[in-house]
Amino acid sequence: MLDFKVIELSDRPWVTELLKLSDFRGCEYNFANNLAWHRLYETKICRYKDFYISCSGKYGMRFTFPAGKGDYRELFTVLKKEAEEQGSPLAVSSVTNDKLPLFKELFPDMYTVSCDEADSDYIYEAEKLRTLAGKKYHQKRNHLARFYENNWEYHDMTENDFDECIEFAVKSYNLNNGYDDESSVGEQFAINTFMNSFGELDLKGGVITVDGKIQAFTIGDRINSDTFDIHIEKANAEIQGAYAAINNEFAKSAATDYEYINREEDLGLEGLRKSKHSYHPVFMLQKNVVTFK
Repeated sequence: MLDFKVIELSDRPWVTELLKLSDFRGCEYNFANNLAWHRLYETKICRYKDFYISCSGKYGMRFTFPAGKGDYRELFTVLKKEAEEQGSPLAVSSVTNDKLPLFKELFPDMYTVSCDEADSDYIYEAEKLRTLAGKKYHQKRNHLARFYENNWEYHDMTENDFDECIEFAVKSYNLNNGYDDESSVGEQFAINTFMNSFGELDLKGGVITVDGKIQAFTIGDRINSDTFDIHIEKANAEIQGAYAAINNEFAKSAATDYEYINREEDLGLEGLRKSKHSYHPVFMLQKNVVTFK
């Protein structure tokens, strides 16, 4: 059997090394995300030769398509045996369309493919989020113009902001009865994880204040060689343009060296889906689930 364990901060060096070998763009191929959300998804990890294996227990036993390098036929044979010993068929998530031919070549007629649009990542051209240039961003620029009428400031996040950012997030959590929603509870755990290990995870953050009080913050970091990922974005929705402002300012501050920005999934939430589409993704990173028969 594979030697699975709960992910810890001390795993970052070897996990990051294997993630770099694949250079995948999906938000699940980021160590900080894996660490911050492991409780919600009941995630365990292990290393098999030069592959990084992550398995979610929330969905029975579902493996994220492994990052790293080596013999995929051997790897998936081992994973199939592992799943079957636990009484489940092998299910592999985060299989992007370019990886499907691998399964067709190695395991023809041995699996089925399914896809949930809610799992797709929204990928944007970083330059467009930085400039908001062109007719299709006219409404976003209007929102920013209204926001700029406030007495506002933007600054890069430091440890001096952590307590107030957490307080701001908790206020939103309580107002929306977050304790009744599993994802909201998981988000609070993720935010605390990011804050507690901000430096060790090499994270970047941005904060907006209005009249000296935090009204928006965001956290993100590198996924791969050309993509920056937005892990968390919180803003006071009662202040017009606050979300547009933190999005734009952080893109200009933190993502200047990247071609793309990944703003992750919409989780099937209509409001979130509408918001993410309003920024006009350059493409959706579709993720399939391959389930062996």
